[in-house]
Amino acid sequence: MNESEEELRNRLTSDQYHVTCNGGTEPPFDNAYWDHKEKGIYLDVISGVPLFSSTAKFDSGTGWPSFFSPIDPDEIVEVTDTSHGMVRIEVRAKTSGAHLGHLFPDGPPPTGLRYCINSAALRFLPDSTQGD
Repeated sequence: MNESEEELRNRLTSDQYHVTCNGGTEPPFDNAYWDHKEKGIYLDVISGVPLFSSTAKFDSGTGWPSFFSPIDPDEIVEVTDTSHGMVRIEVRAKTSGAHLGHLFPDGPPPTGLRYCINSAALRFLPDSTQGD
């Protein structure tokens, strides 16, 4: 993405900017998609690239949206994160470079993975076939 910092600050909410550009974390159980059950896809809030599907979403009990796999693994970049005195895997959006959240090896089948994602990094696009 070639948007300047100023353009991103103007386009995103303060929470979206803090999470995606500064690597922030929103509070658990107090974010848009932690308990969201509607069918559709979750897009990168900066680039609009589809990242996760509601079909891969599950209730992890953590208070953040959790997915067992991305739509296209090539759109996700994994980075070792040693902040806060621990070693974790940070996940970023490939196209925009946005911080999305973290990846943990404690998810359900079929992958055993849990992509713990900040709602502020996502925009939801409802499935247009719902109700058909």
